[in-house]
Amino acid sequence: MTGNELREAYLKFFAEKKGHLRMESFSLIPENDPTLLLIGAGMAPLKPFFTGKMKPPRTRVTTSQRCVRTGDIENVGRTARHQTYFEMLGNFSFGDYFKKEAISWAWEFLTEVVELPKDKLYATIYPKDDEAAAIWREQPGFDPTHIVPLEDNFWEIGPGPCGPDSEIYIDLGEERGCGEPTCGVGCDCDRYLEIWNLVFTQFDRTEDGKYNPLAHKNIDTGCGLERIASVVQGKPSNFETDLLFPIIEYAAAKAGVEYGKDAETDVSLKVIADHARSMSIMIMDGILPSNEGRGYVLRRILRRAVRHGRLLGIKDTFLTGAVDAVVKIYQDASDFGALVAKQDYIKKVILLEEERFQATLTQGMELLNEHMEALKKEGGKVLGGADAFKLYDTFGFPWELTEEILHENGLELDEKGFEAEMQAQRERARSARKANQRVAVPDLRDRVDVTKLRQDESAVEAKVVCIWKDGVLVDELKDGEEAGIILDVTPFYAEGGGQVGDAGLLISELGRVQVSNAKKLPDGTVYHVSYMEEGMLKVGDSVKIEIDSVRKLASARNHTATHLMQAALKKVVGNQVNQAGSLVTPERLRFDFSNFEPVTEQQLADVEELVNEVILKGQDVEISHMKQDEAREKGAMALFSEKYGDIVRVVTVPGFSMELCGGSHVKNVGQIGMFKIVSETGVAAGVRRIEAVTGAAALAYAKKNETIVREASELLKCHADDMTARITTLVDENKQMSQKLDEVRKAQEKEDAQKLLSDAVEIAGVNLVKGTVNVGGMDELREMADLACDKLENGVAVLGAAIDGKVNLVVKASKEAVKKGVHAGKIIKEMAAVVGGGGGGRPDMAQAGGKFAEKLPEAIEKAEAVIKEQLK
Repeated sequence: MTGNELREAYLKFFAEKKGHLRMESFSLIPENDPTLLLIGAGMAPLKPFFTGKMKPPRTRVTTSQRCVRTGDIENVGRTARHQTYFEMLGNFSFGDYFKKEAISWAWEFLTEVVELPKDKLYATIYPKDDEAAAIWREQPGFDPTHIVPLEDNFWEIGPGPCGPDSEIYIDLGEERGCGEPTCGVGCDCDRYLEIWNLVFTQFDRTEDGKYNPLAHKNIDTGCGLERIASVVQGKPSNFETDLLFPIIEYAAAKAGVEYGKDAETDVSLKVIADHARSMSIMIMDGILPSNEGRGYVLRRILRRAVRHGRLLGIKDTFLTGAVDAVVKIYQDASDFGALVAKQDYIKKVILLEEERFQATLTQGMELLNEHMEALKKEGGKVLGGADAFKLYDTFGFPWELTEEILHENGLELDEKGFEAEMQAQRERARSARKANQRVAVPDLRDRVDVTKLRQDESAVEAKVVCIWKDGVLVDELKDGEEAGIILDVTPFYAEGGGQVGDAGLLISELGRVQVSNAKKLPDGTVYHVSYMEEGMLKVGDSVKIEIDSVRKLASARNHTATHLMQAALKKVVGNQVNQAGSLVTPERLRFDFSNFEPVTEQQLADVEELVNEVILKGQDVEISHMKQDEAREKGAMALFSEKYGDIVRVVTVPGFSMELCGGSHVKNVGQIGMFKIVSETGVAAGVRRIEAVTGAAALAYAKKNETIVREASELLKCHADDMTARITTLVDENKQMSQKLDEVRKAQEKEDAQKLLSDAVEIAGVNLVKGTVNVGGMDELREMADLACDKLENGVAVLGAAIDGKVNLVVKASKEAVKKGVHAGKIIKEMAAVVGGGGGGRPDMAQAGGKFAEKLPEAIEKAEAVIKEQLK
């Protein structure tokens, strides 16, 4: 069976025979999962279904999931199984079937569909999983002696669903083994190959390492397509299968070498094959080369492939031919239609990146070789961090590649020194950005014809007119770089009048630019403060424009609301109120104004009510242009610190406010939705500041306070209107109760201590008081130990308590007991081990904690045994 036939057979088996929904592979880019950089396991995209956050489309699902892992990238090509890209065949149950079906169906597929020899198959289990062992024994033709318990049979990959698992191995023959007498399942050699992992998902691991039981037991399986293909096709490694070998054949022909003749040559051919396949499918899924995140993973594997091409003697670009080989492998496979459709695009991205790296590689290798030769002559072993950083910073030579080449030559990299240089560079970059206000504008005279630039709110496409970075005009912007960009037409509102500029995206054929703000030059030209997220952008490129419309509308709401609030303040507080500054962002509005005393709570309430009354009228906002003198005669207010030309833009809410303003506003005041003041403070002598929210932010603010009031009233068991009186009563009652409880607790401690003393035993002249007690916390436990020990002239107090399901332990020894050999710290260490915890302390005082409350009596007895040993 070919690899494509195996994939199809698996999916059909579970979809048609076992009632699973066949789903297409998810993208390599995780959706709504910040814990993952790339999809690295078959179940990763299905985590919301396992945890119950989302309802699955069906309780049984099967997929062949595209995956990328780079944790062992240095081993790619050097072992039979390490790959960066692989496919994981999987069948999943969300609260439907469990162990019995998962095991029996895996056995059926392997022995009846794929027809693997039953006597060659082994199953590993978690040692405590007797249920899985029993099910394996029931499988027809399975040898019960082939069940192997392994402690590490517990599957998890970061936060999320996890549980015990059962792996299926196949014995590939003695000739593939290491020859050691201990060789068996789990050995690092190639004889026993894991081909399937059945995970019995029972827990959800949290970020802080807790294992919470899932509401429903689930099944998560993973069967490596490349691995099972190597078995079925009788190949010594994954690389000889039809899923990879055609790329090796292409690379070998391109380099003029023969596969299988030289070990190091074979490594390079395998690296090229693996990496070419990975980068093709990563780009298919929408990833572009960049200096961070998943884009950097792509760049790293592409550059490794180029370097191994050089090692084979390939001098010119060659990876586009490898893409053709990849597409040919998958052209008839399900889920890979986009690979064929995007073939030319993928080749274009790779060619540009390969050409970009060729010069870097030549220059960097020459310098690195010089460093290595110098080290060897001096008898050194470590390349200094400063030298490695120069390679990286000045020549663009990847530090991972430097480290890999050094290791190949028996040398090391001074990682701490390199990181110190990196940190210093980051600090320099931060300072430079701050000094240049991120994007220093160069002299654009004679470079930009401003008469051909337009502003158009409806524009969705534009051409790049010019790009600059670090105050210098450039023709090209590369990923990871910040820049200023001017477009021939822009719909972006440029910051002004206290309002921040629009944000959004510029998307070209080969790049994606994040615009964080838009600003105006003195001549009115709008430029875009930009960051190249991935890919590249050139002057003259066409770009699609995606303004963040949600952010833009939110800013407009807050800007119009600022006008309404200023007018309301004048009506409520007085005409002495004049604007002293403002800030309008999508999240909030801030308004500074002159007033020599705080605005009262009632005045704030009146302002808020007045603004909301205007909003509810739903009037259109009128925008007109007129001469400045005419606008002032009509009563238009000028915004703080703004400069105006002869013709001005007037924003009017009829009958309520009129201001000169160039900012963005809502078309109708009803779009503001809701206005809510959140604070009023003083910021300077005679200057007050009001902060407020509108729209969704105001609704969220109100909901948050409503929830707090509702939850509080429920806890207080009263109506919201009666909460203040109820709280006052409870505070008084709590104070009286605390006093009474403190008196009762102290009396109880004395009584408990007296009872423990009456049961004291003598060991070699030392009195031992031991037992479990009921206390509220570790402080009370220590107090009781002190109390008990004070009553003993020559004694030791060993006390334990189970508090909220956890164990607390204390050992206190008198001076006389310590002199005789008692050591509280050593006693507590032995006790803590019994209850699954840890702790320590001095010879006279020690404490510890643990998690097995049921073993508390055993821990107390252990302490007595330890004391007897200490006093021998």
